[in-house]
Amino acid sequence: MSELDGFTLALGLGALALIAAVLSNQLSSWIRIPAPALFLVAAAALATAFPALGGVPRLLDEEVVSVALVFILFDGGMHIGWRRFRASALPITWLGIAGTAVTAVGIAAVAHFLLGFDWRLAFLLGAALSPTDPAVVFSVLGKREIAGRSGTILEGESGANDPVGIALMVSLLAATGTGLDAVAGGVAEFALQMLVGAVVGVGGGWLLARLMRRISLSNEALHSIWTLACVLLLYALATLLHGSGFLAVFLAGILSGDSRAPFKREIERFSAGIASLGEIVVFTLLGLSISVSDVLRADVLVPGLVIAALLIFVIRPVLVGLISWPLRLSRGERGFLLWAGLKGAVPILLGIFILEADVPQAQRMYGIIFVVVLVSVVLQGGLVPLFARLFGVPMRIIEPEPWAVGVRLNEEPQGFHRIVLQPDSPVIGRRVGELDLGDDAWVSFVRRDGRLVTLRPSTKLRVGDEVLALAESERRLNELFDPR
Repeated sequence: MSELDGFTLALGLGALALIAAVLSNQLSSWIRIPAPALFLVAAAALATAFPALGGVPRLLDEEVVSVALVFILFDGGMHIGWRRFRASALPITWLGIAGTAVTAVGIAAVAHFLLGFDWRLAFLLGAALSPTDPAVVFSVLGKREIAGRSGTILEGESGANDPVGIALMVSLLAATGTGLDAVAGGVAEFALQMLVGAVVGVGGGWLLARLMRRISLSNEALHSIWTLACVLLLYALATLLHGSGFLAVFLAGILSGDSRAPFKREIERFSAGIASLGEIVVFTLLGLSISVSDVLRADVLVPGLVIAALLIFVIRPVLVGLISWPLRLSRGERGFLLWAGLKGAVPILLGIFILEADVPQAQRMYGIIFVVVLVSVVLQGGLVPLFARLFGVPMRIIEPEPWAVGVRLNEEPQGFHRIVLQPDSPVIGRRVGELDLGDDAWVSFVRRDGRLVTLRPSTKLRVGDEVLALAESERRLNELFDPR
């Protein structure tokens, strides 16, 4: 076989694998097992059956997964947007930082006292398993939308604690020596990464939102490519300045998520597509990085199951539950958030960091991390809809909308506003004819469950309705439809 034929065959096999991965999302909905778990297990099985597939260098795994995570975090930030984030900024930030810290300490205590790891290895294991994962959260939610603040907090926490967990791991690996000097060095490194990442993310997101409005390119497809290139630039800048590039791109996504810009819908769709591809690549590569035989060893499988059980049923409910007590959450919201702390690609990426650092027992620790992630994705992820019902958290299915009807304009329409009605909106249940819009505003149309609603004065507004209105003052509409 010639080199060209070999390349063509590899390309075809890669395309088949990608098609199978995409179609597995449908299989996932049938068997109620999240797609990331299928990617992990299938890739690990293939690596066991064909050892050559597992020969991808660890450094390449780390680099590819890091780039994919950049796009996943940016897309997640855009999905949340500044308005949703602002309404839940305190719980997201508190859970993202304090929740990650207490989870790491709890896992470290289990690893040291129950499993016999020394304190340094125990804290590395705790840091690796402390963050929840946006790729898994977004994949598990899929077509589901959680009403109220619960969904925003869950998505926000999963995006916020990834940079925190990664910075914590980097700080622990960089710390040298013992005692207070090592602790001080690790804390200083962590604080620097958070500060620089936040500054670059806020400044870069603010600038990106304005450039998206002003940059005019010859081809509409170039706007999406240009935007994601800027995201990579922000990641590189923050990282070169010894900050958290992941935090920078997450914040940039939040700040640019609500901005009105030319071709914004195309940018969002392209970003979502790249993030979905990134999810497939991440879990496939991470699955190929380990063999099933390594996972089934008693000194890997048993500790992994012990940590997974204590993490799901004790550490997160008790420790994160205690620090979340000051937050203004209902009992159902709190219970649901404590259950839905899903682990995923980021813990395994942090496991690769441990392997690259040549830490003692690194391969065993990596296998333990893999077991914990797999249990979390299958058990917690698969039961998310059930626990949403048990805790009384409203969750609805958003059906895909394959058809679109629209009008293209050369300039931004003035006074045109889109509002999605939340459960606490004062207009829920009111008729359109009863709305006090004044003389300079009116509702153009209402979309409900993917369909246009016949607009009459007697039409009643419902939760989730998408209202498009014309008004000179956006403030007036916000006071009427969304007083927050």
